[in-house]
Amino acid sequence: MFKNSLMAELEALLFVAGSAIPVDKLEAALELTTDEINELLSDMERNYLTENRGIMLRKVAGGVQLCTKPEFSQLVAKLTEVRESRLSNAALEVLAIVAFKQPITRQEIEAFRGVNSDKIVVGLHEKKLIEEVGRREAPGKPMLYGTTETFLYCFGLNSLNDLELMTFQQQSLL
Repeated sequence: MFKNSLMAELEALLFVAGSAIPVDKLEAALELTTDEINELLSDMERNYLTENRGIMLRKVAGGVQLCTKPEFSQLVAKLTEVRESRLSNAALEVLAIVAFKQPITRQEIEAFRGVNSDKIVVGLHEKKLIEEVGRREAPGKPMLYGTTETFLYCFGLNSLNDLELMTFQQQSLL
């Protein structure tokens, strides 16, 4: 019974947060150890998978989040009238370059692509998918870009290490 109570408290915290919460914050709020939180999260995830529920537990951006299951996205979109924002192929190309080569300058992005990328970099920055992470120690001190937590969230990644894992898995399939 005590475990069910803790799981309910954990679920309440995840529900009100709305975005991913790092495990250490959950530990502090519930006064539990990492192992105890992870056990509760595993049980919760298993419950959501075995029961016919509209929500699921997702590990993203270095934390944990409750979210709707993908199969209900169109239904949820009707209610919230959320417009899906799509990136052009060129924007996806620039984003991939930044993700895999970060930190990287705009000039280095353009060298990879062979075309001017100013507007695309500005657009990705406005969408908060990339951010300025410093300056290169070179003449003119050009701006360095890297990906953001929003990028991780949008692409369902827990960390940038997931990109390396995805690349390795794709190479193994070839």
